[in-house]
Amino acid sequence: MSQRSITYCTVPLQEAWFAASDKFIKTYPKAPTPILTCTYRSPEEQDALYNQPWDGKDNDGDGQIDEPDEKVTKAKAGQSYHNFYPSRAFDVAFKKGKTLDWSIDNFQKFYDIIHVINPNIVWGGNWKFKDYPHFQL
Repeated sequence: MSQRSITYCTVPLQEAWFAASDKFIKTYPKAPTPILTCTYRSPEEQDALYNQPWDGKDNDGDGQIDEPDEKVTKAKAGQSYHNFYPSRAFDVAFKKGKTLDWSIDNFQKFYDIIHVINPNIVWGGNWKFKDYPHFQL
């Protein structure tokens, strides 16, 4: 199972996470709270995600099996920054009560904050293959 603890990340990512999440909460007090959804991911988990669109399951819950929009990563095992230990990446989501908010606006605001804290952090939302929850060194 993928790890969600920031302690599985490099020290620079840990420092950036704590500073950015604190600043996000203070800057946007009515917005959902940033949470970690993935830090370290094993090679087996990475390959399972890579193979997801062709796993014979309805991964996005729309009644269709093995469709292109179920692809969540282009990285095979060993190609993702999540696969290093300590991890060089983390994924975030935003939580309000028991509900997760995947609004791109929140990811953009979080990136704007974390990039000032550590300009070496790259956001997956700036890639051609968009990965909005993903941040890496």
